[in-house]
Parts: sequence; C-alpha cells; structure tokens
Amino acid sequence: MEQLKGQPRLPKFAAPKRYDIRLKPDLTACKFAGLVAIDLDIVSETKFIVLNAAELSIIAGTVSFTPKESSQVFEPCKVDLVEEDEILVLEFRQKLPIGFGVLVIGFEGTLNDKMKGFYRSKYEINGEEKNMAVTQFEPADARRCFPCWDEPACKATFTITLDVPSELVALSNMPIIDEKVDGPTKTVFYQESPIMSTYLVAVVVGLFDYLEDHTSDGIKVRVYTQVGKEKQGKFALDVAVKTLELYKEYFAVPYPLPKLDMITIPDFAAGAMENYGLVTYREAALLYDEQNSAAAHKLNVAIAVAHELAHQWFGNLVSYLATDSLFPEWKVWMQFLEESIDGLRLDGLAESHPIEIDEIFDAISYCKGAAVIRMLHSYLGAECFQKSLAAYIKKHACSNAKTEDLWASLEEGSGEPVNRLMNLWTKQKGYPVVSVKIKDEKLEFEQMQFLSNGTQGDGQWIVPITFCFGSYEACKNFLLQERSSSINLDGVSSWIKINVDQTGFYRVKYDEDLAAKLRFAIESKMLSPTDRLGILDDSYALCMARQLPLTSLLTLISAYREELEYTVLSNLISISHKVGRIAADATPELMDYIKQFLVSLFQKLGREPKQGESHLDAMLRGQILTALIVFGHEETQKEGRSRFYAFLENRSTPLLPPDTRRAAYVAVMQAVNSSDRSGYESLLRVYRETDLSEEKTRVLGSLASCRDPNIVLEVLNFLLSPEVRSQDALCGLSVCREGRETAWTWLKFSSFERAKEVEEFFSTRTKPTMARTLKQSIERVQINAQWVQSVQNEEHLPETVQELAHRKN
Repeated sequence: MEQLKGQPRLPKFAAPKRYDIRLKPDLTACKFAGLVAIDLDIVSETKFIVLNAAELSIIAGTVSFTPKESSQVFEPCKVDLVEEDEILVLEFRQKLPIGFGVLVIGFEGTLNDKMKGFYRSKYEINGEEKNMAVTQFEPADARRCFPCWDEPACKATFTITLDVPSELVALSNMPIIDEKVDGPTKTVFYQESPIMSTYLVAVVVGLFDYLEDHTSDGIKVRVYTQVGKEKQGKFALDVAVKTLELYKEYFAVPYPLPKLDMITIPDFAAGAMENYGLVTYREAALLYDEQNSAAAHKLNVAIAVAHELAHQWFGNLVSYLATDSLFPEWKVWMQFLEESIDGLRLDGLAESHPIEIDEIFDAISYCKGAAVIRMLHSYLGAECFQKSLAAYIKKHACSNAKTEDLWASLEEGSGEPVNRLMNLWTKQKGYPVVSVKIKDEKLEFEQMQFLSNGTQGDGQWIVPITFCFGSYEACKNFLLQERSSSINLDGVSSWIKINVDQTGFYRVKYDEDLAAKLRFAIESKMLSPTDRLGILDDSYALCMARQLPLTSLLTLISAYREELEYTVLSNLISISHKVGRIAADATPELMDYIKQFLVSLFQKLGREPKQGESHLDAMLRGQILTALIVFGHEETQKEGRSRFYAFLENRSTPLLPPDTRRAAYVAVMQAVNSSDRSGYESLLRVYRETDLSEEKTRVLGSLASCRDPNIVLEVLNFLLSPEVRSQDALCGLSVCREGRETAWTWLKFSSFERAKEVEEFFSTRTKPTMARTLKQSIERVQINAQWVQSVQNEEHLPETVQELAHRKN
C-alpha cells in the first residue's frame, strides 16, 4: 500500500465509465451525506482500488465492489483515507476480476466556507440570512464532494440525484426527469450527462428567481438570480441566446446539451465557471442594472457570458469573436490586447513557466495561451483557422485531446508547419524582444528572450514578423527563424511599425531614429489604436527592464496628449500610475512636475456624459476623472466630493452616474483623515445600504486610497470583518503610497499572529503553483527596486520632466 502514496497521479488499475451520485445536503447543520455507485473497468489485476477523496468521511460498511458478470460482492479489508495525498485506498483480500463492475461508497462531508468543493454560500431573503449549497470543482475539488477519479482525462457520464427541502430550487448539469415530494423534502432526479470530466459536474440548491428564453433550435436558456434580482439577468440572458447561435455556426457543432442554466452565486472564488449546462458566476460577472451599472460593467458581463459559453466547445479566444460580432462598436479586440499584455507581463519574469505544464493555471496558461492562438489565427487567416478548428472539435468530441492534435488539424488545414512553430511557443517559457534598426538600406531584426529584470535569456522562437512602413497599404511579413535577419528597404524613409495590430506575442525595441519617427506618427494620428497601444506598452516594459531610460518613456507618453481611444488611454492611465509610484520612490523632489505633466495628459472628455456618446467614452470618463483625482487635480477632487454628497442625499441624482462613482469615492477618501472621518462613514453607509455586488466592490476599491495611515489600518481590518465577503476583500487591498508601510505591517502582524497555522498550511501544500507565485512576487519587488535605482541615476531626468510639465497641449 505504501507505494500507492505520494504519487502525482492515480494508478491506472481501473477506469471510471459512469457515476451514479446521490447527495443530501443539510443547509442548517452545513453537512451533507452521499452515496456514489461507479461503473468501473478493471483493466489490470489488482488488489487495490485507488481514487481521490478529500475532507470526506467514509461510512463504515458501505464500501463494496461487484463484478458485472458475477453475484460475488468484494468488500475491502482495509479502507485508508490518505488526507495528505487526497486519495482513498481500498485494499481487498483477493485480486479483483478484470472487466466491468460497480464500486459503491457511502460518505459524509461538511458544506465548507472555502468556496471550493461542495460549500455553503450565504444570502438573504426578506432580511433573513440563509445558506445555499454550491459546487466549485475546478481545478480538482470534486473529490471534496464525492470519491472519484478527479483527473480531467478520466472522463465518464454522471447521473445525479438530490434529496433537498421541498421549497428549494435544485439545479444540476442536466434537466430534471422526475421529482418526488415527501412532506418537507423532495428527491430530484436528473438526466444522465454526456461524457465529461469531474470538474464540470455542478449542483446548486437554494431559493432563486429566473428569466427564460430559447434558441432557434429549442434550447431552453435560463438565468437564475437571488430572489428579486431576476430583471438584472435580462442582458446576460439575451447575450447567452445570441452567443449559442453564433457558436453553433462557428464550430459547425450544435450546443451539446438540452438546456443551459446560468446562475449567480453570492460567494464565489472565481469570476465564473463553465460547468456543462449549469454555468456559475459571481453576481458582478452576470448581473447588469440599468440604473446603477457602469458601461464597463456591461462589457464585462458580455465577455464573461461569451467566454464561459465558448468553453462548452473550446477556449477563450472565440469569446472575443462572439462579443465582437454582437457588439462591434465596443472594439473588443482592443480589450483582448489587455489580456495579451497580462500574459506578456507575467511571462517576462524569470520565474515564468511554459504554457504546457501540469498543475499550473494562471495568466500564462490562460492569457498567453489565448494570445499565441490569436497569433496563429492571424498568421493562418480567419477562414482557414475556423474550418480547421471545427474539424478538430468534431474529431475529438467527448474524448481527450493533446495540444499536438490541435496543431495537427491546423497544419492539415493550412499546409503550414504549425506543430514546429507552435511547440517553441508552448513548450518553453518566455518570449522574444525583437530589436529593429536601419543599417545600409536594410531593416535589421534580432531576437533575444525578454526578461523584465533586465537580463537576457537564451530562448529562441520562430517569430511571425509583420511590419508596415509609412502606410498600412505597404505591409510585409516573414518568419524570423534565426537570431537575426534583414530585409532590403528600397529607400523607405518614413515610419516603420513592427508587429502590425499587435497580433504577435513579442515585444519590439526600435533604435532612436525609428522611435522618433513613430512618435511623430502617433502625434499625427497615422497609426491604428492597437499599434499605438503596442508601442506604449512595449516601451513601458523596456523601461522597467532598464533597456530604455525613463526620459524616453516620458517623451513617448507626451505624444499621446490628444489620445481619445478607450483602450489606449486606459493603458496609458495604468502606466502613468505605475510610473508615478516609481518616480515618487526614486525622485520625490520631481513629483510635483510629474503630476503636473500627467494631469495635462488627462484633461479631456469633460465631466458630463454627452448625448449619444459612445459606450467606450462612457467607460473612459470614470478612469480619466479617477486619474486626475489621484494625480492631485484640485478642481476635479472638489467636484467629485460635491457630487458624492448630492448622491448621498438622492441616490437617483444624475449628477453621479455609475461610470464616475468610483472617481467620486476616491476623491472623498483622499480628503478623509483621523480628525474628519465623515467621508469614510458616508461611504460605509453606501456599502451597507446597497444590495448590488458591483456597487459594493466599487466602494471597497476606493476605501484604501485614503492618505491617513490610521484610516488605512481601519479599512484593512474592515476587509476582514463579516461585513465583507471573503471573495471581495482583495478589492480593497490596493492602498495608496502613504498607506504602504501600514499595509505591510498589518499583513506581517496577521501572519505572525497565526504563525503556526500558516506554517502547517504551507507544509502540506507543496504544489509548484504556490512556490512559483511567491517567487514571482519577490522577483517583482526586486525589479521595482532595480528600476527605482536606475531612475535615480538618470542624468537628464530633471530637465526632461520640467520641460514636459511646462509644455502646453
């Protein structure tokens, strides 16, 4: 038995084919009982059955294995629940016969408050607090609900039966086929599921309202909400129905289930989860309130719904295709660039990892994964990619596929060396920075692995290079397969932009002459928004890595004075906040000039919504006003506070629409101090009076912007109070610079106070993700420290900053 412990994977003695699961949750005692019957194929002689189980108690005398072609019942002589390995080992006195049989296990567990496995979430009905029972099994927490082969490759079908209080709604992946009421309880039977992985099984039990619609081919679609909030699900319902229609056409495969339910969960660790037929969401990811939701929130709901429904077929790239088709005016491919940037920033760390690595699910596997697929999509062409993808999905439906299977389909459909090209992007960590210069009438390219810490890695890629010169009509492309290459220019003297529309997952470093011409092209509005964003973000990353001085980045930023495109300005604001923090540490004597310069960049759009303005302008206004407030623009700060107090008196006032509320909340908190707490108390009142999750997180995200360390400490303690759901506490941890030391002391105190608990926690959790995340955090601190030191040594920074601060638009 000892050799079965401490293994990274379950042994292959047996393969599950079908689960029959019966669960009885007790929402008052927060416990559950269950019975699972698993159809197994015993594929090799063994005296052991090993499967996953965690935080469960196995009921004595309930475990047995019965071969299909025999009346003999095998009972284990030993039942060993190995908590450190999260496995259940069943040892039998004699070898089990090869072939099919049924394994039966009775078990009990706790409806935990950890937002994983089978857990409880709190909600209110008419002021009375109640519990609902919810599952969240991704990545490997089905084992906390029932014993199972909790590995994605171990697919099976699932038949669920639930025993629940009669008055409650009980949902699972499949439609209800029967329901038997017995006084205060009822038994609900569900249709058998298609073949799927354990992490996609879902159960939700509670009180809900719902809205319903149907697709053109009769698929019933519902949005379930807390009682009284169903109208806020209307937008998501409309998006879901239209998205299912789009995906059916795009993938050339119909939606595989007879119904689709989407439901909001008050306590939910992820943003959403794509369980087959029962997609679960945080409230803020699904509900849209016409009166109180910001424009940015509407976009986020649309992308979240399209994203989760895409996973019923494939990955998240196609969610942007769907959202763009439904709402072309939102320019969602620009939003996708933000996802690519997240991948670039994490993958620029020395402590990164390849996309293809076990047990890690982060911005590399997620954002970089989508970005390199998009790079391939652009290289192969949309039509070729779509047809090849449809063929791949049809071929591998309800089975396990490897990355190489996808590359093979795309290679077959395109005739391009997809496998060779993509293996370099998925099997090694990192990405290149492509340096470009003009020499002897040639455009010279050189690739090196980019690292944010300023060192050079030794990675090498096949890089799909695209570039245009002087016009988007004059474009070329080629594969950079060596360290360096060159292209004849034929006398081009205008600007040159590499990585057209940022479809490639790499950064570009231009020589001084090419960089100056690009600044002119930005000022002259010759470049597309995606290319303006790409140039800005690449320069920021190169500055952080100390490959460009801060003076170069600030000079480039000044070229964006007339920028009005949402995603470009949004990224510019984000970069400006980070540059401001670095400059404050490196050269505090220059901060007044830097703030003056940054304020001059963002005095645009105006404070009032304009009749018929675009959705993106509405999204942008709040970000601009928040930036002006943070960078010390007194007029905007005063106006924000004035509008907040008007809102406090009348929550329907047009003076503070949802798009600009966070800006006003930040303005209020920046005026709060220990001797004048009224603004803080007023914001807490808004938090306590609203039942809209979006509004609560908007308040939480502004509280720690106070500059008084005593108030910051109070805010941090409030985040851990019962008033704040644990999933929302992170929203309030973004403290201002003045509160940084307070936050660090608070965090250390909390940890030392629970030192033994923390030590025990980490001692039993040695997964690479945790160690890697810690190392990545330390690496980021070191990168910032090196950047501060570099900025302190810049000789011409003072005069550059003063010149930019005094330059007029």
